[in-house]
Amino acid sequence: MSKHDWSKFTRRINIKAPLLAVYRAWTTPVNLETWFLRHAEFRISNGEIRERTGHVYSGDTYEWLWYGHPDTAVEKGKVIETNGVDTVKFSFAGGAFVSVHMEPMGDEVLVSITQEDIPTDDYGKVNYNMECQVGWTFYLANLKSILEGGLDLRNKNDKLKNVVNS
Repeated sequence: MSKHDWSKFTRRINIKAPLLAVYRAWTTPVNLETWFLRHAEFRISNGEIRERTGHVYSGDTYEWLWYGHPDTAVEKGKVIETNGVDTVKFSFAGGAFVSVHMEPMGDEVLVSITQEDIPTDDYGKVNYNMECQVGWTFYLANLKSILEGGLDLRNKNDKLKNVVNS
């Protein structure tokens, strides 16, 4: 039996959509807000806010807010890599990094997300490994739903707390 690696995990999902649509869903603020975030703001190196419909680039910093969480629960980080085609990497919660790779497979795209460099203390294991796996599993399913013409599955009701979809 192999030992669980608490420092990283990978989740994958197939999405029936064009590669460019999937890439844009990860790299434009307005599209990130359709399936993932309540608010996405990116800043270029001189501090100016990036255009909401424009692609983000390596070196941009971000501030993100989610439905179901107060404005004080802001995630701040940095875009590490974008290649304009199929790869995005950014810093994330707890000092971790998230890499997203999109691979065309016929009329679908296989999206693979890896979160790594997760702290392996008890707090990191629970909050950045286990909880983030739950979160990414939901948000990948929501991305699939949105891009395949389905519903937005996120909880937008502020009165409902501690649900998987926010």
